[in-house]
Order: sequence, then C-alpha cells, then structure tokens
Amino acid sequence: MKRAVLFDVDGTLLDSVDLHAECWRLAFQRFGKSVPEVEVRTQIGKGGDHLVPVFLTPEEQRAFGEELKAYRADLWKQDFMHQVKPFAYVRDLFEALNRAGHKLALASSSHGDELEFYKQVLKIGDLLEAQTSADDAERSKPDPDIFHAALARVQAVPEQAIAVGDSPYDAEAAGKAGVATVGVLCGGFPQERLTGAGCFALFRDPGDLLGHMERWVNGPG
Repeated sequence: MKRAVLFDVDGTLLDSVDLHAECWRLAFQRFGKSVPEVEVRTQIGKGGDHLVPVFLTPEEQRAFGEELKAYRADLWKQDFMHQVKPFAYVRDLFEALNRAGHKLALASSSHGDELEFYKQVLKIGDLLEAQTSADDAERSKPDPDIFHAALARVQAVPEQAIAVGDSPYDAEAAGKAGVATVGVLCGGFPQERLTGAGCFALFRDPGDLLGHMERWVNGPG
C-alpha cells in the first residue's frame, strides 16, 4: 500500500531538542522562574500552549504567559534556530520513500516560518507533498489537530498514514487522529515512554528507518 508518511521535525529529523530545552529554560528564567533544563526537556515536543502550563500557575499564565511565549519565540530565532543540524540520511530516507510512491508531509508543532527554514536545512522541500505547523492547528501536540490538518493536506484517511516522531506527544497526537506511529530514539526520549504512548516500532534515527523501511512503512502487524 502507498502510504502518507507524516514526519515530526524537531528531534526526529533535526538535532534540536537540547537547543529547545535551553531556550525555554532561559525564557522561564527571564520571567523569574527557575526550571531545570532536564525538566523542560521532558516536555519538548509539545507546543507552547501545552508546555507553559506545566511550569506556570494559572495566575502566572494570566500575568505573563503570552509574553513569555513571545520572548521565547524571538530568542529561538535570534540565538538558537541557526544552530540546528539535520540528522544523517534524512534526504536519503525521503528519496527512498518518494521512489516507493509514498506521500511525504511534515507535521510539526513549530510555526510556519520556522518550518520553512527547517526545510532548507534538511534539503527536502522538493520531496514533500505537504506540510502543517502550529499555524494550521488550534491546539498543538499532544492534541491531534496538526495530524488532522496533515491528513487533509495529503488527502489520506488515517488507515493510509504512518506518523514518525521522537516524542510521546507525537504518538499521542497521532493516535488520537487514528494514525499509527513509528518512534525514533534520536530525540532522547526513553524507549518505554515511546512504546507506552503507542509507538508500534522503534528505530535509532533516520538512517535506521532507511535501512529497515520494510519493517515499518506498511504499518503495524
């Protein structure tokens, strides 16, 4: 079966999770909140709408939550975004999937302008059928909105799609949209968290996905 393969970006295709965690830590610090980077890292993969409430009280969210998110977004673009690097074999993986006739899309909690930059870093823009970002969804992962939007863009039903992500929030969001998820470990989340969130198979990184496409691209079972 030809599949729609819906890829998360941060931690899945890009080595960026530690950078995001440090950026959030500095943003919280700017507003007087001391949050260890290791704690922030456990939440990377969520959008700011879900991450911020983990660390701020409702009163703090009302007082400066939106200002904090805006500060973090500016800090990311100014000091961190240009440090991201692609994992090895991303383009090779996309080329192999494309040759096999699968539709490829990005399904990211990043904003649209960031996603455009990431496409350039990854050198995969010519291989994509579609992309969806936080700008296309009312709620970010682990809510399913981004995957619903991606399915609509590639004109596929959930049974025709596979999601690929590095975080439990990818698997939870895709599962709520009815899409089976393959997990990659290169984002740093423990295996048990990924399988517990619903990943039906785990691989090391994009190169491992490329080397074992027959084991996952047709879905579980």
